[in-house]
Amino acid sequence: MARGVHQPLENEEFDFILAMADGPVLAYFCGTWPKAVKACKEMDVVVTAIAQEYAGRLTAVKADMTRCTRAVQRYGVTMAPSLVLIERGGATVMAAGPMDRAAVKDFLDANL
Repeated sequence: MARGVHQPLENEEFDFILAMADGPVLAYFCGTWPKAVKACKEMDVVVTAIAQEYAGRLTAVKADMTRCTRAVQRYGVTMAPSLVLIERGGATVMAAGPMDRAAVKDFLDANL
C-alpha cells in the first residue's frame, strides 16, 4: 500500500483498504462536530507523522466517523479522536481521546 494516511470517503472504501493491507492497520477515527474538531486537527499531524515513521510496519487510515459509520459500529468507536489497531479485520486494541506523538508511539510499540 502507498505510504501516508489513507482517507476513505465511505464504508466500502474503508473495507477495501483493510482488505488490501499487508499487515496491521492503524485506524484513526475523527469527528467533524465542534467539540471534536480541535483535538482531531491536532491528531491529524500526529497520525501523519506516525504513518511515515511506521511505513512498512502498518497501514494508516483516517476515517471520518460520519462517513464510515459501519466501521465505527464494528469497532465500537464512541468518541473522536480514537485509534484502533486492526489485524485481519479484527480490533486488537483501542485508545480514545487526544494523544501526542510519544503516546501514539507507546501505544503502537506495546501492541505491534
